[in-house]
Amino acid sequence: MTEDMTGGPDRLGSQWYDSEAGPLVRPYAMTGGRTRSGPAGVRFDLISLVTLDPGAPGADEAALGPEHRTLIDLCRTETQSVAELAAGADLPVGVVRVLLGDLVELGSVTVSRPVPPAQLPDERILREVIDGLRAL
Repeated sequence: MTEDMTGGPDRLGSQWYDSEAGPLVRPYAMTGGRTRSGPAGVRFDLISLVTLDPGAPGADEAALGPEHRTLIDLCRTETQSVAELAAGADLPVGVVRVLLGDLVELGSVTVSRPVPPAQLPDERILREVIDGLRAL
């Protein structure tokens, strides 16, 4: 490949990505072509919290891909949300969801889903509780 006067690759021999991009791995290659996590296709909310299960039997490192190991490493220090894991691993959220499904099946991580807003107590009730505690 030859370079033009601007220092970039010429049009005939240019590649569609730049040299700073590094190795390119398609998301479907990381997930084995899967777009849903687990056999039931469980989806994780962006704010679902992922915790490394310390009591889980150690997963076979050879069976895990580098992306799986990255997610495990990110969860080692503290509980992370799905969105934080995606940002920390620099992976698309869809890929992280599929990989997390694998890790949940292996028992390496646990996921706690957020409480739906309909199940949260009414703000009026909370204010009454606070006022009652202050009155004590």
